[in-house]
Amino acid sequence: MKRPDLCVYYAHGGGFSMGSSYFYLEFLLAWLELLKKAGYENPSIFALEYTLVPDDNFPRQLEEAIAGYDHVLSMVGDPEKVCVSGDSAGATIVLSLLLHIADRDCHADMMGEIGKWHLAKPALAVLLSPWVTLVSDRHHNTESDYLDTRHLHIYAEEYTGGTVSSNDCLLSPGQCRDISWWHRACPLHGLFVEYGNEEVFAREIGALVQFLKRGGINITSRGEFGGIHAWPVASLFLSESDKRLKGLKAIVRDIRENI
Repeated sequence: MKRPDLCVYYAHGGGFSMGSSYFYLEFLLAWLELLKKAGYENPSIFALEYTLVPDDNFPRQLEEAIAGYDHVLSMVGDPEKVCVSGDSAGATIVLSLLLHIADRDCHADMMGEIGKWHLAKPALAVLLSPWVTLVSDRHHNTESDYLDTRHLHIYAEEYTGGTVSSNDCLLSPGQCRDISWWHRACPLHGLFVEYGNEEVFAREIGALVQFLKRGGINITSRGEFGGIHAWPVASLFLSESDKRLKGLKAIVRDIRENI
């Protein structure tokens, strides 16, 4: 079997309590086609189907993300050909995965043997409207966005399961202010963040991006003017034909320039 020359490891959004990779199928297939057009001979996408709340909560989703990423590394054979990605809550799980790779001792008592696996860092991370901090005063309802702060914070508390504080760094990555930890977690070619200027998370995302930039982390962000939450995904379903792939095309350009 020919190994992929690029693999996108994707975790879907949905507030930890809803959604499925199958809902994202058109989005992921369109992404795959654009990667081929960008010159990749054998690109692939691995979509993580993680356990939803209330069937289980943290750290179960992180354990599944670790297992999925380990599988991707075994199939691709080269971490420099792997791009981790996700939107909203899925991007939170991806950030938790990166922080875990950098510090396996954190919550090792909760995760058992899977938490001790040694994993190489990926080449790149592409995060779409990441829910960087689960509960924050910077979350702000807007007239344009479809998310609601009150409901989001309820979902966040359900995700914690009542056993881990919502201020925990591994659970809520935006709480991590240890810049050395972020340096160890940062992918080889950096982090790319896409979000909408009109979304609930815009202020919190912007604050974390600025913190990481000041700390010397290789991070690039794009706040789409007038954009809503996870706009590259939403635009595929809601926009006119000439705008449906705008976000995905920008993401593919970022990947192509770095991998």
